[in-house]
Amino acid sequence: MKNRNTSYAALLAVVLTMAGSCKKDFLDVDPGATIMETNYYKNPQEAFAGLVAAYDPLGVETVNTYHNFGALNAASDDTYAGGGGPADMNTWQVWEKYTLDELTGPQGDFWNRNYNGVARANVILSRLGNIPGLDDATKKRYIAEAKFLRGYFYFDLVRIFKNVPLFTAPLTTSEIYGVLQAKPEDVYAQVEKDLNEAIPDLPTTVPKATEGGRATKGAAKALLGKVYLYEKKWAQAAAQFADVNGTPGGTSTLGYKLLTNFGDIFRPDNKYNTESIFEIVRTSVANSGWGNWGSFEGNVAVTMFGPRGYSGPTYVSGWSFNPITPQLNAAMAGDPRKPFTIANIDSIVNAAPGRAYEKGYNNTGLFIEKYAPKTQWRSTGGGAAELNWPNNYIEIRLSDTYLMEAEALVQSNTNLTRAADLLNAVRARVGLGPITATLDNIYNERRLELATEGHRWYDLVRTGRAPAVLGFRGFVAGKHEILPIPQRELNNTKLVQNPGYK
Repeated sequence: MKNRNTSYAALLAVVLTMAGSCKKDFLDVDPGATIMETNYYKNPQEAFAGLVAAYDPLGVETVNTYHNFGALNAASDDTYAGGGGPADMNTWQVWEKYTLDELTGPQGDFWNRNYNGVARANVILSRLGNIPGLDDATKKRYIAEAKFLRGYFYFDLVRIFKNVPLFTAPLTTSEIYGVLQAKPEDVYAQVEKDLNEAIPDLPTTVPKATEGGRATKGAAKALLGKVYLYEKKWAQAAAQFADVNGTPGGTSTLGYKLLTNFGDIFRPDNKYNTESIFEIVRTSVANSGWGNWGSFEGNVAVTMFGPRGYSGPTYVSGWSFNPITPQLNAAMAGDPRKPFTIANIDSIVNAAPGRAYEKGYNNTGLFIEKYAPKTQWRSTGGGAAELNWPNNYIEIRLSDTYLMEAEALVQSNTNLTRAADLLNAVRARVGLGPITATLDNIYNERRLELATEGHRWYDLVRTGRAPAVLGFRGFVAGKHEILPIPQRELNNTKLVQNPGYK
């Protein structure tokens, strides 16, 4: 594999043509994996293409919801849904206002994205046993990657729906309509099992140019630590994070280190940097056009976050989604990370004549900076430039795992000195002084450090703070901690709707 001339990111765009024909709902009569399972996996090249197809659902962005962290931002108190009006991207609007129901909301795309991933991971795991020409070391790595992916997809499902079906082999048509939901603890147990089994056979590092975005030991350990954190297994979580984090502020044995400059984390020319643990690959090389709906390989969220009808320096026009709330703007007052987190478009427009933008729905004049549509990164290739931004989404990064380990240590009341060192290493990187490692301080630091990256809603829910913080938006305790099961998945099946929904 080291001799391949095609990069993993580029091959991902190519394999999408094959995989796109398989994008069906988990409970459809003709499951998406059927064609691939019967006709594929006859040689090492097809095995690799099948593995890439299992990675592909990670980057699904566009069906109804634009499956990305923008929907999660809208559900939090850090941004509004925004857009062109109160019905623009309605799946985001109803989640922001907590008026979502089983028919209207983002749940369909979250469900489909993750079960497509589960199905593809199950297929490749079922077919890797006897492929002519596939050497043992490569086969072990492919199995480990597929288990990592299955664990990732199931973790996303169980934390956002709680009550989901669990299957670890391809389903036959006769089995589909009889599937039942598993106990959440059984799903978590399977996620733990997959990740623990994956870790030994995953590489510590991968070559950025050809394999950036593939799973590593660090990614699996960080994800496993996060799973343990959700389960409140504090000691186990801290142990996994400690392997990833190493000495606070230093370089860990897995090669991770905080970047000196906070603003460099999100630059598209600095992908897979030492702070990045797991990135979802986006690329401009596919040159997507609007005819590629549902299979864009660029980061469409970048366009979504930009100011609508903008004319001025630095940025290009976008669609005005996820405007920053006054609450987040106030929370970040005086914080050195604010200029790299929040773009003050009003101040830019008002600074010189001839500049303007269209004030979209819930406009505050403040927009997401971390994934802003900047002129310097705009695609100049074929296709529609607004669909081909090269910005990867950083799913897990080192400051995130620092703060999660600090939280686990405080929760278990063990090694509070290390907890403080981890917390204050994150602060020191941006020139802030030390503070005491309390849960409130750690939670606040997570908000400021990770703002607009899609973590805030999950943090509020898993720590039980969502009803108090999001009650003003309509959040109902005991209901809105999870999404409803999509109605089409309930039709003619044995699945049961989540509590609080019809």
